[in-house]
Parts: sequence; structure tokens; C-alpha cells
Amino acid sequence: MRLATWNVNSIRTRLDRVLDWLRRAEVDVLAMQEIKCADDQFPALPFFELGYEVAHCGFNQWNGVAIASRVGLDDIEVGFDGQPSWSSKPDLAAAAEARALAATCGGIRVWSLYVPNGRALGDPHYTYKLNWLAALRDTAEGWLRDDPSAQIALVGDWNIAPTDDDVWSVEYYRGCTHVSEPERKAFNAIVDAQFADVVRPFTPGPGVYTYWDYTQLAFPKGRGMRIDFILASPALAARVAGAQIVRDERKGKAPSDHAPVLVDLRND
Repeated sequence: MRLATWNVNSIRTRLDRVLDWLRRAEVDVLAMQEIKCADDQFPALPFFELGYEVAHCGFNQWNGVAIASRVGLDDIEVGFDGQPSWSSKPDLAAAAEARALAATCGGIRVWSLYVPNGRALGDPHYTYKLNWLAALRDTAEGWLRDDPSAQIALVGDWNIAPTDDDVWSVEYYRGCTHVSEPERKAFNAIVDAQFADVVRPFTPGPGVYTYWDYTQLAFPKGRGMRIDFILASPALAARVAGAQIVRDERKGKAPSDHAPVLVDLRND
């Protein structure tokens, strides 16, 4: 079974590229982030024609997550227990954003996650990000406490570079989000809750990235970050036979600024 995650940066803009890659890569389950469309705008039919069921969660032109699967799509769940809410303006009520979606695909509980960006150190969105990650950790820890043999994949755009090797320049990002110690601790707390980074052993760094900004020729200059991850529960991690960061998908016409990340799983 092949499981992948990809921040597509607008599914309607990137639809042809995503479908073409699914055909070529023989992906069984694809978790997507930043679909950037409301549910009634999601282009589901082309996925169905390719043999995939699709679940999606999008409220407007921002954020949004989806899962496409050709091995089953059951028990769809929007958001996780305790997921924090957010309001961009003091006079607007806080609400849960379209950042977390789960489905059971071929016996694996797949969570497509788009972790809040944080914006800047000291910004309220940064506090929201840390609270969001803490709630995810607590809830995910509970899943394994209830069922230590559960096969769970926490996948997506984490908006965190966990080590200095995960950024092209430590000095460039000094004092910024994505690399701060609280963010890194929040990421590692989820790893410590027994969700292993199962891609890194097959794609060691430094200089191995999943995201490159569109500006200043960041991609050809190798100025990237590793911020997209597949974290697996112990039972699922034991099945991982290989992993890739598909860097070539950052090339060509109108790419996403992220590359797909995938793992190959042995059968139970």
C-alpha cells in the first residue's frame, strides 16, 4: 500500500498535476492540504473517474484538507477532539478551521493535517498554533492508550522544521516561526507520544526539503525547508518498507510550492 501527503496549494489550480501524479505514482491514499475551496467547489468527479473516493473539508478559499483513497474511505471525521478554534478579529466568534480530516483507508486511520502557520513569534496565531499542536498530542496519545495496536498516520503540512538540518539557513530563519524552540518541542512531543517520523530514515538530511518558496528562485537555489511529515503509530511504523520525497513534482509548470511525501507499506 502506498500512502502519500501533499500540500497542493489549491486543488482547483493544481488538479491536473495531482491527477497525473496519482496515475504515474500508483498512490493508494493521498492526503491533501491547502485545497483552498469550499466543499461545494471541490472537483470530486475527476477523482472518482480515476477510481478514488474522496472526503474533503473546506469552508472558504483558505486552508482546507482532503483525502483521496482507492482502498476504502470509512468513518470520516472532521476535526479531532479538543481541536482549538480561531478568530481573526476580536468581534468575530472563534470557530474550528478546516485543518484536520480523518478517514479509515485500508485499515489505516489517516489524518490529513494542516497545522496553523503561526505567522510571527508573539502573534496570537502563534499561540493558537502551539495550543493546536498540544491538543493534537493529547488526543493522539489517547488513541494509542485506548488501542496500542492502532494503525494511525498523522500526515500533512506541519509548518515546523524540527531540526536545524531542515532549513537551508539557520541564520535566515532566526527569530521566525517554524524553527522556534516551542514549536520544535510541540512537534517532538507528538513523536514522544509514539508517532515516529517514518520518512526521515529513508531521506536523511541535511539539504532534504519538502517546501520551497515561489520567490527569489528558492527552488533552483536549494533554499527550502522540510515541513511535511508522515508520523506513524508503532503498529503502522513497523510496516514501512520505504519512503520518498518526490522533489520532481516541485518542477515544471504551475507546481505547488510543496513536494509530495510518501511511504510504502508492507501488507499486514
